[in-house]
Amino acid sequence: MDERPTLEIIAPTVEEALARGLEQLGLTAADVSVEVLDAGSKGLFGMGGRQVRVRLTVNGPGGAAAPETASPASPSDLEPAPVARSESAPDPVLDATEATVSKLMHHLGLEAQVNAHFDEADKPDRRSIRVDVRGRDLSMMIGRHAETLNAFQYVSSLMVGKETKQFVQITVDVEGFRARREKQLRQMARRMADQALKMGRRVALEPMSAAERRIVHMELQDSPDVKTESIGEEPRRKVTISPKE
Repeated sequence: MDERPTLEIIAPTVEEALARGLEQLGLTAADVSVEVLDAGSKGLFGMGGRQVRVRLTVNGPGGAAAPETASPASPSDLEPAPVARSESAPDPVLDATEATVSKLMHHLGLEAQVNAHFDEADKPDRRSIRVDVRGRDLSMMIGRHAETLNAFQYVSSLMVGKETKQFVQITVDVEGFRARREKQLRQMARRMADQALKMGRRVALEPMSAAERRIVHMELQDSPDVKTESIGEEPRRKVTISPKE
């Protein structure tokens, strides 16, 4: 009999349910196993319909996950969307990532091709996974300020980490949205740096997510003329650019 502590949370979205549960337990995502008991009437991530119900089970000693139990709403019971396989040698983590994202897409009623690959920009001691999703009518996957896409990415990372029993950093991109956004952020960073130098004072950018703030910091980190700093509290935290003294 499994006596690990469990907690069930009902919320409008899976992301919110997970956040509430982790806060109540005082744990991090790595300390629990996640099971979606009820994905709602029209899918995950706040896309309408019945609220979702999620069960968090505290991992045992050494991070052992609780035994898996099947449920009607479990993504493992769903048929996957078509998967675009890469030509490189098979990798179990990439395979698990592609399968998980494909099943979630199918559960949302969306047809898409999914391709996962290791980020070529990573250092040798760090491996992160980029997932490219291509298909028709996928704008609903992005949401306002990419909130829906970030929620999808977060849950995908949790599920893949649980299956592979290791921490997996995943970045999900839909129809090149993140690539276009990154290009825009880098251009904006340089433009605002020029403005800060011309005005001779600090300028503040719009509030951004931690991932977007990091892009701005990295774009200007080698600048001999300006420095960057994050200020404020989430979700209104923003980057400032100032001339160096």
